[in-house]
Amino acid sequence: MDKETVAEYPSNLLKGMHLLVTGGGSGLGRSMARDFSSLGAKVSICGRRRGPVDETAGLIEEAGGTAMPLTCDVKDSEAVETCIDEAESALGPVTGLLNNAAGNFLSSSETLGDRGWDAVVKTNLYGTFHMTRACGKRWIERKSGGVVLSIATTYAESGSAFVLPSATSKAGVVTLTRSLAVEWGRHGIRLNSIAPGPIPTKGAWERLIPTEKHEEALKASIPLGRFGTREDLGRLAIFLLSDLSSYSTGQNIVMDGGAHLATGGMFNALVQRPEEETAALFASLRPTPRDEADPSA
Repeated sequence: MDKETVAEYPSNLLKGMHLLVTGGGSGLGRSMARDFSSLGAKVSICGRRRGPVDETAGLIEEAGGTAMPLTCDVKDSEAVETCIDEAESALGPVTGLLNNAAGNFLSSSETLGDRGWDAVVKTNLYGTFHMTRACGKRWIERKSGGVVLSIATTYAESGSAFVLPSATSKAGVVTLTRSLAVEWGRHGIRLNSIAPGPIPTKGAWERLIPTEKHEEALKASIPLGRFGTREDLGRLAIFLLSDLSSYSTGQNIVMDGGAHLATGGMFNALVQRPEEETAALFASLRPTPRDEADPSA
């Protein structure tokens, strides 16, 4: 793991925590799971595919950390309960949750099918609810408190063209976070979310950034003049899951270099292009929602 990500923090900052990371088999989920481990946390990694979660756990253990790989489809509430039971049997009570599993793809809304809608909304919103409820009820029963961090998106507030399932479901994630922050505060449970701007990652970037020209235009729209990095996201996630932010709850922290202030919906500019052109672009991408965090999911 990149020591630059966690250099600002005490090496034992997360010691004693057991963090459950959904969508932790690859991409940004894997990166954050490794960062948490490097600061002393035990980490359970949940994903739909066995190979990636095993690989992530192996990387953590090779670095001297403690990790538990788990297969789970967060859309299935019973599978979620089983997943958490297995995590706790292996590593003890879960004390924190990172809702990172997400799906997203570009599509004209009038051509969006039921399966595409369900795949994204049920992963992003239902999955976040299933995991959050399952952890929350355990913490309430134990009177232990806990912390939840969910990955949202900047266009959860503004909306955005061509990513209707993601925008709708992530708006629900932000509202879930704010609602439960009030309801569960008396139980010592904190909930926050991060709304990251575009962060280049393998796979997700290919599905969401149609052309090099679009990538250049997107970068030019960011006031700070660059895309986000996994280190940017990791540092903020660590802060919000740790006791350093013990008085922060119900917040959706935007981390996008100022882009949402300057542009609104991330994909709205595509409306200015001919419909046949955007249709061809979308068809050339891989519209397969996956259980990893997309850079704009």
